[in-house]
Amino acid sequence: MRPRHLRLIVAGLLVLVFAAGALLARQSPEETGPASRDSLGSVLEIIALLRTYHVEDVDSLALVRAYLQTGTIDGMLREALDDDYTRYLNPQAYVRFQEDQVEGSFGGIGIMVGIRDERLTIISPIPGTPGLRAGLRGGDLIVGIDGRPTEHMSLEEAVSLMRGPEGERVVLTIVRDGETHEVEIIRDRIEVQSVQKVEVITPEQAPVLRAPVGYIHLSSFNEATAGQFDEAVRELADAGIQGLLLDLRYNPGGLLHAALDVADRFLDSGPMVHVVDGDGQRNTYSASPGALVPPVPVVVLVNQFSASGAEILAGALRDNDRAVLVGETTFGKGSVQSVVPLRGGAALSLTTAYYETAGGHFIHKKGIVPDVVVENPEDEAGEAYLRLEQEGIDLTDPQLRRALEVLDDLMEVPSAEAA
Repeated sequence: MRPRHLRLIVAGLLVLVFAAGALLARQSPEETGPASRDSLGSVLEIIALLRTYHVEDVDSLALVRAYLQTGTIDGMLREALDDDYTRYLNPQAYVRFQEDQVEGSFGGIGIMVGIRDERLTIISPIPGTPGLRAGLRGGDLIVGIDGRPTEHMSLEEAVSLMRGPEGERVVLTIVRDGETHEVEIIRDRIEVQSVQKVEVITPEQAPVLRAPVGYIHLSSFNEATAGQFDEAVRELADAGIQGLLLDLRYNPGGLLHAALDVADRFLDSGPMVHVVDGDGQRNTYSASPGALVPPVPVVVLVNQFSASGAEILAGALRDNDRAVLVGETTFGKGSVQSVVPLRGGAALSLTTAYYETAGGHFIHKKGIVPDVVVENPEDEAGEAYLRLEQEGIDLTDPQLRRALEVLDDLMEVPSAEAA
């Protein structure tokens, strides 16, 4: 057992004794039944886990005070920790979390969401879903779900409220550009497709090109990503592409190993990501020999909603000189969460480490600045991207156009000569 953990456990035992006394002192005899004791046990269990495993040192007394003030585990975590990603999963949310790891479809509205600046934010709508048809866009703030305020609501609870049986209605309260709107959506069956779009872009479609290139849009990372990506690469290789454009815009991440699986397909050696724990110990994930992606130039498109696994993949390719990044500074989600089951069917998702990109760059709350910065006007953000997903190549998308220009510059295409 590491010295830091031993010290934390000893200190934790002392503070938990104090915490138990303080919490019980606040409860009336009627409140000290079995259900209340289970709740108290969960609180103490969570404090012990945070003291032992959280990547940052935590103040146990602050956690106790926050629980006494708010009366909830969510309130305790919110008030005592500066960490949007350490969250309590009630039994329903934990079941939903487990289903997400294995299921490829669910009843819902079809949006990717995350917590940004402590607010529930739409990362992107999924093409072909009720969320997209209802006009939801990346950057929209969800401030209410069926009349329930989302302030201080955990991400998992919000997701569970938006999901539900097909054909049933949900009403979201959306804030966009300072204006509030009520959006009514009918849930449908949502199919999770990690590879959203695969296309060969020819010089006829995009005159900025001198040779055909491949385009792959990865929307997230799940258990199906590697297989879908391999199929896309085979299709593009058979088409004789001379370059590859990998679009990670609006990709909120997902499973770490799925993102690394994709990075490994581009690389035949070198680090892909470093995971650094609270004691400063570094665990490096390296590429295995033999790249599967053809040795063509690669450009990766990123924006402010490219997060977590998307940032790991982009950083791995850039830091290993395998790709040039184009677009906007990424989201800056560089922390590692571990999910620990609790008594009563609940769980705690807590931050246990930080990511560093392959080159050793710390990105949490900083993001990755691309090699070629191309901003989208705020009032147009996401519109050209959605047209691309629905209608095909649209060179009015300034980020896409610049990415194709950069990719063409990287390709070794013989110049035509008159005979």
